[in-house]
Amino acid sequence: MAAQTTPTAIEASKPAPVGPPAGDEEELNPYRWVILIGLITAAILEVLDTTIVNVALPQMAGNLGATREEIGWVSTGYILSNVIVLPMTAWLSSRFGRKRYLVGSILLFLVASFFCGTSHTLVELVFWRIIQGAGGAALLSTAQATLREIFPKEQQGTVQALYILGIIVAPTIGPTLGGWITDNYSWPWIFFVNLPIGMFSAVIVGMFLNDSKHHVASIKVDWPGIGLLATGLGSLQYVLEEGNQKDWFQDPWILGLSLVAAVTLVSLVFWEASPKNHSPIVNLKVLKNRDLSAALLLFLSLGFGLYGGIFLFPLFAQNVLGFTPTVTGLTLMPGGVATGISAILCGRLLGGKKQLISPRQLIIIGMSLFVLSMWDLGHLTTLSGEPDTRLALILRGAGLGLLFTPINLAAFSSLKGIEIAQGSSMLNLTRQLGGSFGIAILSTYLTRMNATHYSNLTSHLYAGNPLLEQRLRLLSAGFVSRGYDLATAKSMALQVLDFSVQKQASTMAYNNAFLLIGISMLLVSPAVLLLRSRKSSAAAAAEMGH
Repeated sequence: MAAQTTPTAIEASKPAPVGPPAGDEEELNPYRWVILIGLITAAILEVLDTTIVNVALPQMAGNLGATREEIGWVSTGYILSNVIVLPMTAWLSSRFGRKRYLVGSILLFLVASFFCGTSHTLVELVFWRIIQGAGGAALLSTAQATLREIFPKEQQGTVQALYILGIIVAPTIGPTLGGWITDNYSWPWIFFVNLPIGMFSAVIVGMFLNDSKHHVASIKVDWPGIGLLATGLGSLQYVLEEGNQKDWFQDPWILGLSLVAAVTLVSLVFWEASPKNHSPIVNLKVLKNRDLSAALLLFLSLGFGLYGGIFLFPLFAQNVLGFTPTVTGLTLMPGGVATGISAILCGRLLGGKKQLISPRQLIIIGMSLFVLSMWDLGHLTTLSGEPDTRLALILRGAGLGLLFTPINLAAFSSLKGIEIAQGSSMLNLTRQLGGSFGIAILSTYLTRMNATHYSNLTSHLYAGNPLLEQRLRLLSAGFVSRGYDLATAKSMALQVLDFSVQKQASTMAYNNAFLLIGISMLLVSPAVLLLRSRKSSAAAAAEMGH
């Protein structure tokens, strides 16, 4: 942390703090509510582009002559570069200035969006998606840190609630919006729609935002840290994205990159914490803050639950329950509305000079609702319909709204000056990695549990089983009555029975996966006890400043 840097380290590294010391209040920007609109708009664009392309991938593959595996790099490339740049955003913002870095990132995102839409080959499209992901990192991390700095403490509840609302809702509406654009226009318009919205955001930020007074004008560039960070996180993200499709460590590339990720990330930690490194690309000292460390653990689980749930439910609804994509989107909508209502309620309860309820209490309520929703989704059957899922999805949405805002406020409560940007980059990275871990773990778990349940169910289908023979006779008689001969009728009866078993096995596997998400939330729940109250956090911050 900046407040803990020793005089020896300062003299050795030569950079001098610019502006007031960490912990001083930044002068309030009179246009902060206008800036809020611009930053939320940019953040929504970034998060939306992680999911909006998914439904258009088949059309892209057809137009560009790519295989299913090749076109997957349109999504993988974006997330890879986004994850690599996220932890560097605090340093980049400090080096180039908050305003210049934010506006530059928005413009880079827009330029990449334009060239994504005009790409004629897969290589072009993947290249510009990588550039787009790099530009999008600041639209989350630096934007959130900026909101923390330009608004007073009594308005942080409302502001963070509005910001988080966009971050949570955008991934939910992404597939529905992407499908509508693809059906009514063509896939390039998924990228072109970013241009007017992004220019609106860039103009607002460029006109009204000032540079932060809390930054360090670093002279040296931590090239070893950048190399280790890019190699480690890039390898890890690739393993998480492709591991399940390639049967994990049975594939030499996955095994090799896993070892590379482990070695480079461990080396990164030692290098960034080394006294010899006077200008670290990632300041790990900020992790000494107990509130931030606890929030990072909670955000890892939240990323797992948020993106894991968005990954699981559409598959279950369409492949098992028979929902159409439109019905699936409409089924998810009430949960998104519940998220909005609960997030705004959080802002009201946590805003103002006197809090009506502590962040810790809201987090416990949110966790309880989220775990209850996973328990409900974990007990659906093959006969469940939209009404059966509605309550669970509403509870899930309400729980998420009650979690993100108070965890953010608790994490930032004792961060000052340049620590805010560093904490924000780590929070957003953890959320993204939590989602990547969630999808990777859940997809593998789903595949294995499906095979296990199918094997267990078929073990009861043996010759001489009276219930089996009765069911086959009824099915065969039904097909015979429709004009099929006896041999064909028996074959079709077996196919129907096998389909029924497969459907039941899939349902049980999805039930297990939803319950796993709930269990993961319960496992990290003790981290809530590490979060301090606003009063104790302030006292701790004062102690760290001495």
